[in-house]
Amino acid sequence: MNTHIKPFIKWVGGKRQLIPQMEKYLPKSSENYFEPFVGAGALFFHMLPNNANINDMNEELINTYKVIRNDIDNLIDKLNIHEKNNTAEYFYSVRIWDRQPGYSRRSNTTKAARFIYMNKVGFNGLYRVNLKGQFNVPYGTYTNPKICDENLLRDISKYFNEKNIHFTSLDFEEAVKGAKSGSFVYFDPPYDPLSKTSSFTQYQKGGFDREEQKRLKCVADRLVHKGAKVILSNSNTEFIKDLYKNKIDDAKSDVDYFIVELVDAKRSINSKADGRGKIKEVLIISKD
Repeated sequence: MNTHIKPFIKWVGGKRQLIPQMEKYLPKSSENYFEPFVGAGALFFHMLPNNANINDMNEELINTYKVIRNDIDNLIDKLNIHEKNNTAEYFYSVRIWDRQPGYSRRSNTTKAARFIYMNKVGFNGLYRVNLKGQFNVPYGTYTNPKICDENLLRDISKYFNEKNIHFTSLDFEEAVKGAKSGSFVYFDPPYDPLSKTSSFTQYQKGGFDREEQKRLKCVADRLVHKGAKVILSNSNTEFIKDLYKNKIDDAKSDVDYFIVELVDAKRSINSKADGRGKIKEVLIISKD
């Protein structure tokens, strides 16, 4: 297997930078890999599991993963067209597709190529939609962006087709129902806001508030109780640290099942340079 496989898109909160710090906590092997909030899939592409259940509520994203597996040649052709035509004017002409009545009738491959193109040249690689679910990120300022990385996309497609990789767009609780003893589950949910003005939980319609964070904790508790290995990432807030220091939800003992560690991360998505820099995040690991 090609060990140079990496994420094919940019993503807010991507985990490539954290993998060296996560490495010592990762299981040496697992029967099944589950990632309910896959995003760009940095850990997924790092581990390259033989059996994986990959999920995200972002249906456009999951469609793109499926198209890479099922229709790579046509996807590359369409990306090359976007790359050839790329200008600010062209970007906005493609961005409005999801505001047009016929968008739902466009092919999955056309939608996937648009998704990758928007990601590659949109501002800071941001994914954001309005309340109608329409993409609304402005054009970014890039010099000769690489929109179609053909070799990478073909390597990923080959991996998807050679291994047992299942893609879904479900609620996170539903997405991990098949996890059991011997499974490895990595949760990378929308983060708990560090402040009222720093919230970036509105990736798409619906959002992810503290009630959802509590529900996620209950799901993680049940998975650990079943014998699965669980790792979670989140922001370094007192709410999150207190949440995971509490005892397991339905265990019959007072044993603490989670370790909460601080890791160094870089905050890169900010319109102002002084809003970027190193921060601490938490890594929450189930005890073996």
